[in-house]
Amino acid sequence: MSILKVARLGNPILRHPAAPIPREQIESFEIQRLIADMVVTMREYDGVGLAAVQVHESKQIAVLEVSENARYPSKPRVPLTVLINPTLTPLSAEMEDDWEGCLSVLELRGKVPRYKNIQVSAHNATGDRVDFTASGFHARVIQHEWDHLQGKVYLD
Repeated sequence: MSILKVARLGNPILRHPAAPIPREQIESFEIQRLIADMVVTMREYDGVGLAAVQVHESKQIAVLEVSENARYPSKPRVPLTVLINPTLTPLSAEMEDDWEGCLSVLELRGKVPRYKNIQVSAHNATGDRVDFTASGFHARVIQHEWDHLQGKVYLD
């Protein structure tokens, strides 16, 4: 496993929608290695989420995990999650403003409105379909990474 170089704000890859992964490619060596490298990279930089576009790969893959993290010490835990080709649906119009940072936008944080509760549908790292609801900080992290897959950053 390798720590990957993180694309910084200004890199054009961060502004283009990522390509979906065909289901039959999810278990390929290339995709599995990318997922493993993304997890190592996210942990190395104390992130709670990382999208493939942030490591120069235009693929609809996001990883997230909230455990003991110096950048987010009081946030609730979220187990390691891999989302491939995710779709998100707000469960209500209720939104919440909170502070966000980004591994691609160094030394800057901003207050961002996000849906409080979302429905998530995606494939996991083994290609199985997963459907779940997320709320609060968990929902925020997923929406932040989903934005990356759409070619957006939280500053938008």
